[in-house]
Amino acid sequence: MVVAKAQQQDSVNSSDNPTQKTLANKHQLRLSANVSSPIIYQWMKDRTHYEVVLDYSFKNETYLVVSGGIGSSKMDEPELRYTSTNSFVKVGIDKSMLQRLFPKDWNMMFIGLHYGIAPITRNDATYTIYDNFWGTTSGTIPAKKSIAHWASLTLGTRVELFSHFFAGYNLRANFLMNPNSFKELPPVYVAGYGKVEKSTTFDFALYLSYALRWNRLKGK
Repeated sequence: MVVAKAQQQDSVNSSDNPTQKTLANKHQLRLSANVSSPIIYQWMKDRTHYEVVLDYSFKNETYLVVSGGIGSSKMDEPELRYTSTNSFVKVGIDKSMLQRLFPKDWNMMFIGLHYGIAPITRNDATYTIYDNFWGTTSGTIPAKKSIAHWASLTLGTRVELFSHFFAGYNLRANFLMNPNSFKELPPVYVAGYGKVEKSTTFDFALYLSYALRWNRLKGK
């Protein structure tokens, strides 16, 4: 009887408490920018990489993630010259391994599984073969379009430095699904994946983020 009374009192207190009716900051949509790749590749003249990420928290510390970007690379050797460009899109799920301590706690350490796709254009390639006996031979290999598919395992963090602004990093292991498509003159670098001449690649990136948040009533 005492327990029943206590439960009834808790129910009354919960219904009268406005903080129990509204779960603050239930929804979050966060936009992130990869800030490390553009800086690093300023010093590597053979490639570029630009990326933005959008993630939405929807249930049980799980985040739906969509990212995209563009990039380019070039081979510039005396014997062989060509350039390539690509865009990419990745979609997946991130799962936070940290339990939120209170409604406004959005710090996270997460693991994720993503799928990536990148349409690639390799432009005409010119080659020169130097031979002391036969002399010098030059030619052109026609341009080619291809598509890369890969899966990524991700480990990362996002820490709220101050209200709505985050910083964090991603560590990724990427697994190319169609390596046979890049046996001949592969791009030097594919933004979003790395070197497609390798069936497995690893990368690291730093991100700065801004989050939009809104509330909803419990039960809606």
